[in-house]
Amino acid sequence: MAKIVRITTQKRNKSRYNVFVDDGKGERYAFSVAEDILVEHQLRKGLELNQATLDLLVEKDSIHRIYTQAIHFLSYRMRSQKELREYLLKKEMDEEDINQIIDRLVKEGLLNDKEFAFAFVRTRINTTSKGPLLIKKELFEKGVSAGIIDEALRVFTYEKQWEKVSKLVSKKQNNSSKKSFNQRIQTLYQNLLQKGFTQDVISDVLSEIKEDKDEDTEWEAAVFQGEKFLRKYEKKASGRELEYKLKAALFRKGFKIEQIDRFIDEVVRKEPT
Repeated sequence: MAKIVRITTQKRNKSRYNVFVDDGKGERYAFSVAEDILVEHQLRKGLELNQATLDLLVEKDSIHRIYTQAIHFLSYRMRSQKELREYLLKKEMDEEDINQIIDRLVKEGLLNDKEFAFAFVRTRINTTSKGPLLIKKELFEKGVSAGIIDEALRVFTYEKQWEKVSKLVSKKQNNSSKKSFNQRIQTLYQNLLQKGFTQDVISDVLSEIKEDKDEDTEWEAAVFQGEKFLRKYEKKASGRELEYKLKAALFRKGFKIEQIDRFIDEVVRKEPT
């Protein structure tokens, strides 16, 4: 048996205590405990402890320290179970103890993947330009189950997607661009796909833009691009060969055949309209 001979407060942490015992070989440091455990087990000078009790106190304090670190980690923002597990593993804590802490936090309602997923989706909607497919990928990487992810993503309705895509398109769409309308639309389409929006929403928003197509701006872009290609090809080709090269190049840039023919007539052949 070991008898407690002294209990001191730690200098750096006033809520933790160092316990010293004497088991017949003189005073020695035995363990440290949090104040909660000290009170729960009524640890005091003169109390005798067997080895099983000493081991239990050390184990309970270890669990308490993990719990305290977990609470501290969760205090900054909501976390998924996987995020918390990875954090505690990096602290080189025992996996069995981590499982015990996670179970406790879940029961206490302090760790909930469903609530985390819903909060995560709402935050992404309000603070980023990411679409639901990217958010789904992020949640999956955070260890949230597919069923919970699908349920949480219902918050990101078609209407909210449409509104966000419309705003993104308005920012990206530049009428002074010297690219063809089709090329600009294709670039927008790819950018929106990369941001994780669904094809149906993207197509619906872009279809409205097509209705507002500015033919004058498109013609200016065709002339700008056509003259660039003309300078590139006219030194090595002429006549029909030059016209063929220009038509192929402008077609690849997304211009319609009517505008390409107009460019050939008005700029290359210099025929009046």
